[in-house]
Amino acid sequence: MPALNVEFSDRELEDLRQMAKERGTSMKALVREAAAADIVRHRALKEGAEAFREFFTAHAAEFAAAFPDDEPAAEAKGRVG
Repeated sequence: MPALNVEFSDRELEDLRQMAKERGTSMKALVREAAAADIVRHRALKEGAEAFREFFTAHAAEFAAAFPDDEPAAEAKGRVG
């Protein structure tokens, strides 16, 4: 399995040791779980953003009708040319 060496400050390392001790786990497991949780979070945010983009695109005309003052064309009309 691939591995990664990560450097921590003395304070961070001490905090990790303390957290691992409090949780009854190893530092390696603690760091791996934190990284895995962040990967899951990152994927979920990307998927959520994509779902939002798809929804917004599919309903763009409805949004334009509901919020006409927020349309780019409305903003351009208000500019001094």
